[in-house]
Amino acid sequence: MATLENKIDFAVIIRATKANPNGDPLNGNRPRMDYDGFGEISDVCIKRKIRDRLMEAKDEQGNYKYSVFVQCDERKTDDAKSLKDRADKALKDNLTLDTACKQWFDVRAFGQVFAFKADKSKKKKGEDADTESGGDTGVSIPVRGPVSVHSAFSIEPIRPESIQITKSVNSETTSDGKKSSDTMGMKHRVDKSVYVFYGSINPQLAERTYFSNEDSEAIKSILPKLFENDESSARPAGSMEVIKVIWWNHGCKSGKYSSAKVHQSLKVNSDGSFTISELKEMKPELINGF
Repeated sequence: MATLENKIDFAVIIRATKANPNGDPLNGNRPRMDYDGFGEISDVCIKRKIRDRLMEAKDEQGNYKYSVFVQCDERKTDDAKSLKDRADKALKDNLTLDTACKQWFDVRAFGQVFAFKADKSKKKKGEDADTESGGDTGVSIPVRGPVSVHSAFSIEPIRPESIQITKSVNSETTSDGKKSSDTMGMKHRVDKSVYVFYGSINPQLAERTYFSNEDSEAIKSILPKLFENDESSARPAGSMEVIKVIWWNHGCKSGKYSSAKVHQSLKVNSDGSFTISELKEMKPELINGF
């Protein structure tokens, strides 16, 4: 499978309606904001959604199309109990940059740092685990991926709304048979806002991780469906919507323009409409949200 031939830039326009796009655990799970009041969805959050959509993709036989290394517990497709456990079960003692990239889509796309502790049980009897003679069986392999994803920011400052909620049911049976005290909590949301995030795919780094043209097409097909099957109490079904995906293929490995110039050619308005400045010899592909 040939590695990626052309540099690619992309942008995704998102609309949030009465939802919490990305809660901040250090601020009572209120919607993330920067110091100027603009809403934010972290790049880690976006990559998590891309991974989740990759894990849902199946072929005609009903088998999973893509193998993902960093999985969350509630969506696991295997019985691995940790990342090290997943690496050991998939590759045994053959964990290298090449084998990891060929095995897992998200590793060859986003990169990964494999930093696993030494297995002291593999030291020779009578040897100190910390001595050089014992041999270090630990693994430390950094992988730099070709796909970079920015955090998403709202076009205008947001004003989060908060409501207080009450749980009026018995969580546990009390000794005196009486009802336990109500539990109070808070829920936060953004009534309406438009966000945009940008990304890029680097062919030079793709050569090292075996990221292919087919892999880039998989990313392109997933971005319009970013919030499908992502419903939660904070993000009810239909509250998060991908309006448009803009996909720039440079047609060459080095790129016809810098990613900064390409991204700056897109101007997004607060209602989700947008304009794109013309770049000579480059015509973006416009993809509607799912």
